[in-house]
Amino acid sequence: MKLIKLKVKTKSSEYPIFIGSNLISNLSKLIKMSSLEFKKCLLVIDSNIPKKIVFRIIKSLNIKNLSTHYIKASEVNKNLSSVNKILEILLKNNFSRNDCLISIGGGITGDISGLAASLFKRGLKFINLPTTLLSQVDSSIGGKTGVNTKFGKNLIGSFYQPSLVVSDISLLQTLPKREIICGYGEILKHSLIADKTLFNFLNKNIINILNLKSPFIDKAIFESCKIKKNLVEKDEKEKNLRKTLNFGHTFAHAYEASLNYSNKLNHGEAVILGMQSALRFSIKNNFLNQKEYNLIDNHIKKANLPSNLSKFFTIKDLNKILSFMSKDKKNNSEKINLILLKKIGLPILNKEYDKRYLGLFLKEELIY
Repeated sequence: MKLIKLKVKTKSSEYPIFIGSNLISNLSKLIKMSSLEFKKCLLVIDSNIPKKIVFRIIKSLNIKNLSTHYIKASEVNKNLSSVNKILEILLKNNFSRNDCLISIGGGITGDISGLAASLFKRGLKFINLPTTLLSQVDSSIGGKTGVNTKFGKNLIGSFYQPSLVVSDISLLQTLPKREIICGYGEILKHSLIADKTLFNFLNKNIINILNLKSPFIDKAIFESCKIKKNLVEKDEKEKNLRKTLNFGHTFAHAYEASLNYSNKLNHGEAVILGMQSALRFSIKNNFLNQKEYNLIDNHIKKANLPSNLSKFFTIKDLNKILSFMSKDKKNNSEKINLILLKKIGLPILNKEYDKRYLGLFLKEELIY
């Protein structure tokens, strides 16, 4: 596969996204192509990344003044304590704004690293090297950083655009199938909110994509990134149009938080379940027609994506889920803000619903 380059242009910054295979062997070249210069560099690395990959990255960077910091990437560790540890290393080693922090890992590593980069001396250079499908198609793009608290997911964070994103597709080969499915959920989300042509491509090539077959996975990643890029460029700070990227996420974040971010349900799986809840809620409120719903539902079944909410929750969990939904950062009133769907490619923004009404719906969901 040839190197693909996308350029994100927002009001605050401009940066490239490189997509291709075996890119980690050419990091120095890609950094120079991006006109980035720095003397010191801190690598924040997910401890699950194979050591041979880390060695290849370090060798490719060829930087004398390089430090490494490993984190155990999990939703439980996605907190201010993890951010502080990074800040302490940067301070201890006297990093400047002109130096660089590089995140190597999935969305959790990127979110923690990005927040630390935004806080240190009010911002130093930040390179994101996403190693999961989910982070390559979604979280590495757009500048959202954040950590969790006992009150909910990503309630503390910032908008801080990276200086460079390098998505090496060959790294996906090391991932378990569960991680591939999680990333696929975000690709599916992008198609549902923005591009029926992409949805039809996914529907036709789902098996090849999940098996990481080229050129199918390459095209799915590129088209997904392009959708995210376009939305971020039009609405960097999520004032309006970018909110559509939260389709299914109000439900999803509450599902994750209700399980205390346990490994029983990871973020990508929660998003898939959340999208299904949003789709059924869209039908219930006469936004989405049955034909469109069936098309999406059949695709989810064909892809064997997580679909049974009652596998994770019972009626006893209802109040806890509703409590987290009511604390969601997207709410602007006592009501709960949802992104819904009219048809594939046409989302509905800022629909607000009473907690009690949503409770009746979720009760049916948990029985269903």
